Amino acid sequence: MAEEKKVKKTAKTQKVQFLATGRRKKAIARVFLIPGGNGSITINKQDINEYFPLETLKLVVRQPLALTNTAEKYDIKVNVVGGGLSGQAGAVCHGIARALVKADETLKPEIKKAGFLTRDARMKERKKYGLKKARKASQFSKR
Repeated sequence: MAEEKKVKKTAKTQKVQFLATGRRKKAIARVFLIPGGNGSITINKQDINEYFPLETLKLVVRQPLALTNTAEKYDIKVNVVGGGLSGQAGAVCHGIARALVKADETLKPEIKKAGFLTRDARMKERKKYGLKKARKASQFSKR
């Protein structure tokens, strides 16, 4: 039953896909890993170079692929919603790492050691009453 969740065949192309979900802050990314591709990464129907303007964000997304030397083996399609660009890049990285483990179980120790399978649980702290933000207070005035 677990095997059925790992592999998904699409009706129109009959290609095997590996589906995984990645999360970071408020961003959620659904990652589709398609074997036998040329290494293209499509995010929300846009090329990665169009979607992420900064090189650091592109580097974050490609980290699991660079670690496992699988950049040219898979095409990657991603739907990502919520959060900002930094959170979305982290979510895509997390989703790609999870999908790679579903595709090839032998990569798991390497990816886990690098920390890509761990969900980064840091979230924005809530605003407290009487303060301007979570911790920022108005300046104290003696007189």
